[in-house]
Amino acid sequence: MKIGFVSLGCSKNLVDSEEMMGMLKAAGHILVSDPRQAEVIIVNTCGFINPAKEESINTIFEMTRYAEKVIVTGCLAQRYEDVLRKEIPEVAAVIPIRDYPKLPHILKDLLNQDEEVPYVKSYRTISGNPWSAYIKISDGCSNHCTFCAIPLIRGEQKSKLIAEVREEAEFLASAGVREITLIAQDTTKYGLDNYGQLMLAKLIRELDDIDGIHWIRILYMYPDEIEDELLEAMRSSSKVVPYFDIPMQHANNRLLKMMNRRGTKEDVKALVAKIRAMFPEAVLRTTAIVGFPSETEEDFSELLDFIREVRWDRLGAFTYSKEEDTPASRLPMEVDEAVAAERLNRLMEVQKEISQESNLKKIGKTYEVLVEEKEALTGRYRGRSIADAPDEVDGQVIFTSELPIEPGTFVPVRVTDATQYDLIGIYEG
Repeated sequence: MKIGFVSLGCSKNLVDSEEMMGMLKAAGHILVSDPRQAEVIIVNTCGFINPAKEESINTIFEMTRYAEKVIVTGCLAQRYEDVLRKEIPEVAAVIPIRDYPKLPHILKDLLNQDEEVPYVKSYRTISGNPWSAYIKISDGCSNHCTFCAIPLIRGEQKSKLIAEVREEAEFLASAGVREITLIAQDTTKYGLDNYGQLMLAKLIRELDDIDGIHWIRILYMYPDEIEDELLEAMRSSSKVVPYFDIPMQHANNRLLKMMNRRGTKEDVKALVAKIRAMFPEAVLRTTAIVGFPSETEEDFSELLDFIREVRWDRLGAFTYSKEEDTPASRLPMEVDEAVAAERLNRLMEVQKEISQESNLKKIGKTYEVLVEEKEALTGRYRGRSIADAPDEVDGQVIFTSELPIEPGTFVPVRVTDATQYDLIGIYEG
């Protein structure tokens, strides 16, 4: 059977999609990229914030125009299973996340397969560049930030065993993956639920000797759990890049407490100073929410001052999204949407200046770059340095070369110019 697959939302959802696609291929189905060729289309949805919900619903309706049978999975299916069944009768099935353990049996019946095909790691299909892949080291979240619906959707944190993660990493390396990115809702809390202690440092040491892996990147590291043992494990590793994705969300301690974020602005400033002392080439990324209930202009100014002081290398910012059934959704003193949008623009203008100044300082330096593509029209190459995660949030390194370069290889590039987010350079081979 010809099956189309649409994966929406975060990289954690993408891992689920790739495992499903691998299972479908192992069952003999053919994956097609053109929805007009598909007999069945599976839409793996996101239900995190309102724009993601809207995108998921619009995609479901669009796919019903192409295929006789549309199957909905993912976060939206988990959160609104009954509503989707009722409001979109064109959908053949809605499979919530809690039913994933039964997915082989469910899909066998839905797709008229002869037999069930179980989840097997070696079936996983890498949907992006074959040299880079994510490994989800845990699912769910136990932090219960007041604005976040993830615990309502995916439940409490459930970490994989170290042996399971290593097995997955070894398989990916054998398949040609050179860069792995460890992901979870909170990677720094990895192992606390099943080992009874923080185990990310030990996991790093376990993965460090896997042949074929060149870079290991870690995303979503909560500041209060970045302990000295973890920093030492990262520093002593030959493969972990000094990339610190530390989602702050705000800098006003009152708002941080209302968000149920652990630690204070002062704690993070001390942590940043420690990281930069230990890692001269450290890359620091964060996220911020503007317009959280009761945020005043003074609170927002404090956030701007904090951004200017820390000078994050990468920053993603969002206006607050009111999510039903979360504690924050019941808070009074909502910030007007227009005010929140204006604050977001001001924040990003500050970050653009910081990013531009930081990139200009890199002119003349040489960086290792993972080559990802060659532009058909210009002949230039595009890739990523250690400062650029594969989630399309960060920038790129754009460079020229007189010699042909195979995508998926690591090459030295000397920076000759810079924009706000990208570096321009020349291959130095």
